Amino acid sequence: MFPLNDTLKTIHKRHSVRRFTEQDVSDEQIRLLLQAANEAPSAHNQQSWKFIVIRNTKKQELAQLVTGRSGEFPKPASALLRMAARSILSAPIVIAVANTGDLIEHGTQLFKIEKEMAKDFFRTMEIQSSAAAVENMLIAATALGLATVWLGILFLIKDDILQFLGEPKGEFMAVIPVGYAERTGTGPQKEPFEMKVKYLE
Repeated sequence: MFPLNDTLKTIHKRHSVRRFTEQDVSDEQIRLLLQAANEAPSAHNQQSWKFIVIRNTKKQELAQLVTGRSGEFPKPASALLRMAARSILSAPIVIAVANTGDLIEHGTQLFKIEKEMAKDFFRTMEIQSSAAAVENMLIAATALGLATVWLGILFLIKDDILQFLGEPKGEFMAVIPVGYAERTGTGPQKEPFEMKVKYLE
């Protein structure tokens, strides 16, 4: 039995959706999603992320970019890229998340350790911070009755996506179509968490 707590129930309910209705997402809903994402924990509270809201013509151009690059990859990557393009087209809006690189740039001044070690250290923290922001967004969308999917396959063409977004090359990029699910579902069954836990005492 899952705990009867609204937050925990929302986490349990969240699952990836790849096909959306034509119903629009309001500006207020978008604002709430971005606010939730921005509340995520971040290393040294640097909030080294940027959110890009994509609609209309730019959304279609993004889907075309993904489809165009898909032919350069073998199966199943090419099929997954084409599926991602269809999700982008289906959703009324897409929200992309990118690292700013600010923490990496200034991190070596904070920690007096070898430069390459410091860069890898702060690079990892930027990735962790932005991933936390994305998860906040996904959960907030579920709480608002919206559906989402994190299109991880697009990391294969990360630099092209970042260039399209007008962002510098970075260590993290996420693309999240947002809308109303075309049909309801519960998502795949998760393995019991007990199978994933080790206790040390």
